[in-house]
Amino acid sequence: MASPNIKRISECFIQPHCASQESKQPFYLTPTDLAMLSAHYIQKGLLFIKPPEANSANFLETLLAKLKYSLSLALVHFYPLAGRLVTKKEQDPHLYLVYVDCSNSPGAKFIHASLDMPISDILSPTDVPLVVQSLFDHDRAVNHDGHTTSLLTAQVTELVDGVFIGLSMNHCLGDGTSYWHFFNTWSELFQAQEKNVLISEISNPPVLDRWFPEGHGPIISLPFTDPSEFIDRFEAPKLRERMFHFSAESLAKLKAKASSECETSKISSFQALSALLWRTITRARLLPSDQETSCRLAANSRARLDPPLPPNYFGNSIYPIRSEVIKSGELLEHGLGWAAWKLHQAVVNLNDQALKDFLNEWLRSPTVFTMRFFDPFSVMMGSSPRFDMYKNEFGMGKAVALRSGYANKFSGKVSSFQGREAGSIDLEVCLPPEVMRALESDDELMEAASVPSYE
Repeated sequence: MASPNIKRISECFIQPHCASQESKQPFYLTPTDLAMLSAHYIQKGLLFIKPPEANSANFLETLLAKLKYSLSLALVHFYPLAGRLVTKKEQDPHLYLVYVDCSNSPGAKFIHASLDMPISDILSPTDVPLVVQSLFDHDRAVNHDGHTTSLLTAQVTELVDGVFIGLSMNHCLGDGTSYWHFFNTWSELFQAQEKNVLISEISNPPVLDRWFPEGHGPIISLPFTDPSEFIDRFEAPKLRERMFHFSAESLAKLKAKASSECETSKISSFQALSALLWRTITRARLLPSDQETSCRLAANSRARLDPPLPPNYFGNSIYPIRSEVIKSGELLEHGLGWAAWKLHQAVVNLNDQALKDFLNEWLRSPTVFTMRFFDPFSVMMGSSPRFDMYKNEFGMGKAVALRSGYANKFSGKVSSFQGREAGSIDLEVCLPPEVMRALESDDELMEAASVPSYE
């Protein structure tokens, strides 16, 4: 049976509730922001069960009005998200500058949509259904498209018995830390509005001052003359996308097993979990034993710089830590602890000097990252279970589940999300159908994983 289609009921643009003097100035992008020009937007969202009062005639109308107002308040603090990208080009001397114009833009977009489908049709299938991709704006958009489309869109989709709030944000403006910082602030302002509390200051204001390596910025000229030289519209191959749940108890067992095998207390739960996925996906791929493989972890580098950036720095400050490259046969011959130790070493080695070396190399030869940079024989662990995702409430209680859109997915991409119950982690795994089938039959993985519960 064909899935019902999303119906877009209305859309509008939301401006910051008031404009500061700073918001009238150009907002410059740093090297790690500019490197994202050809990547997709960040698309994540939360699924809520309709509360009993949803039966009243004006429930949704009231919800939408409150969401729009609190969004306008949040944009005061995160005003670049209401802007548009602009490119300034000059020939002699050469200049190719991409920045954010915060004052000449219609604002962030707000979409109201409906889907004639119950929550169970989203959550009960083994694989994440394709219709989830339509719960977000900016489907398949790359960040450079922010010249002509919003840098932020909130799409609120009413289901038969639920409401999905999907947020898509231009990745040139910020990383996962910044994305969830904005989502958390929006929720904080919504909840204050619910209690009729006027907030003069938010609990965790963003630091919008740009950070550039010493001797560089704020103007970074790219070595291009036209977007066609660096934009790559990557189309993912046919993938299955499935959620795997790991309880706090299961994670503790994995950590204990890895620590015991390499006789150390330094392995983290997440390093043990990442090692498990690296090993089991490699086994499911049936790679030749001499095929090289590695595992990457998306790491927040704010605290690793010297001096460190503040934790609430708004922008991109992530680095894909890469394990030592090893042969797949060697990875599978050794145990979980051996693989976890390889990841631990890679994490420890990411320090201020390594980050500065990377940035200096980029400044010597600026490049724009594309999905084709990823090795098809490796595993990429994205997002983070440290993000406070279920803190976001919008008058409907705690979300029942989190889902993501089409963006930034490829074979071997694993996104890590905070689980609904304390200490648990949900992994969203993307693999070709035949590899996913093999992974689902892997005893080592399935003994640790369980089916997510949405009670």
